[in-house]
Amino acid sequence: MISFAVIRQRAEERKGGPAALQALLEKYRPDHDRLRAMPDDRVLADMTRRVFYSGFVQKVIDNKWPGFEAAFSGFDTATLNIAPDDYWHELTSDERIIRNGAKIMSVRTNAAFVRELAKEHGSAGAFFADWPRDDQIGLLDMLSKRGSRLGGMTGQYFLRGIGRDSFVGTIDVLACLRSAGVPLSSSGTTKKDQQMIQQAFNEWAEETGLSFIHLSRISAYSIDAAH
Repeated sequence: MISFAVIRQRAEERKGGPAALQALLEKYRPDHDRLRAMPDDRVLADMTRRVFYSGFVQKVIDNKWPGFEAAFSGFDTATLNIAPDDYWHELTSDERIIRNGAKIMSVRTNAAFVRELAKEHGSAGAFFADWPRDDQIGLLDMLSKRGSRLGGMTGQYFLRGIGRDSFVGTIDVLACLRSAGVPLSSSGTTKKDQQMIQQAFNEWAEETGLSFIHLSRISAYSIDAAH
């Protein structure tokens, strides 16, 4: 696998030089202290937003978000965990939200999941902040198994959204990894692929001292997968 210095130089050339690249990176910084203090309702809210983003135009979800907050009782996990079946059935006809039954029911499952994490670790935010950085694929696997509709890219964007230091396996990032010599499959999503991606980011983090977010962004900026 090639040195990350080569990838960074390529990104700098594509984005107008070192200063221009650094300016782009300044927008993206992990904040584990903020994540550790994040209330459980905000963790569930971001989970829900990411679940509903999948398959829908994000702007539509964002425009309706105040309605989501109201319909789902501010994502209060205590309230949602004791809400009766009728509460959830009525949401399937609630015009304040996107009336997708499967995704609505995922909120019920994920409310229980977040509440379980809080009981086990003090808060869901503390759990996500303290999970070892060098085992993101383990965290994603846990999200997929214990949460609802949190597998694949949804889980990755959720972790990024709550401020955890994480990489996202976009098309450009996967293309960069392949160009660096990582022998990913055509899909880039197999269990073996995930292990190789984790290893690559672990090695690049040790080489550079950069966050996973910045490594991921620089990787994406360094290549144009469409060509």
